[in-house]
Amino acid sequence: MIGDPASLDDVITGEPVVPGEGHMPRHVAIIMDGNGRWAKKRMLPRAMGHKRGVEAVRNIVRAAGDFGLKALSLYAFSSENWKRPEDEVSDLMGLLRQYIQSDIAEFESNDVCLKILGNYKALAPDIVEMIEDALARTSGNKGTILAVALNYGSQDELVRAANAAAAGGAITEASIAANLDTAGMPPLDLVIRTSGEQRLSNFLLWQAAYAEFWFTDTLWPDFGKDEFGKALDDFAGRERRYGGR
Repeated sequence: MIGDPASLDDVITGEPVVPGEGHMPRHVAIIMDGNGRWAKKRMLPRAMGHKRGVEAVRNIVRAAGDFGLKALSLYAFSSENWKRPEDEVSDLMGLLRQYIQSDIAEFESNDVCLKILGNYKALAPDIVEMIEDALARTSGNKGTILAVALNYGSQDELVRAANAAAAGGAITEASIAANLDTAGMPPLDLVIRTSGEQRLSNFLLWQAAYAEFWFTDTLWPDFGKDEFGKALDDFAGRERRYGGR
């Protein structure tokens, strides 16, 4: 059985918690990998893989609320993804537009608070406008925080955070953490990566310092609530030491 989440006090203070068996993660991050391979296996265009991937996103966001997660971070578009073919990038941006338009009302009704990681303002002006409208409309929601990484790279985030910390005084762990894109979110507990790959790919490098990892061969479009639950159950059975015995 999936255990209970940590107390709200732990979320507010931002202090890492060392849960015993049966505790549920508060903050889960997912590297959503395998859309292209999913399409290739079915002899379909890559765009179809990305489309099915968006459907998987929708299902997992709903599942996060059902499981009582405080925060869910999704690696949607990295700063390196601009190197992909122009038509594929265009398809991805089109799907992003559709997702924001179709799901913002559901975010509002389900008390989801949207947050963006990365430099989203470098995206097309109409997408930036949609994002800022969605951020404003969900800013007061108190349910699950949905953090979507767009035009995001963790090394860039760390440079920005260090510069901001230096401008404010001493550079310390606390001052860097306060200037990360994830500031105000619970500490990262669990990183999931689909498709069999086992690397972070420049995602949440600082935040993952003491996170647990869970890898699956399942391609992202096939990743659903049941397998998500298995990952959370596996986490619940682990003992986290943070360098201790």
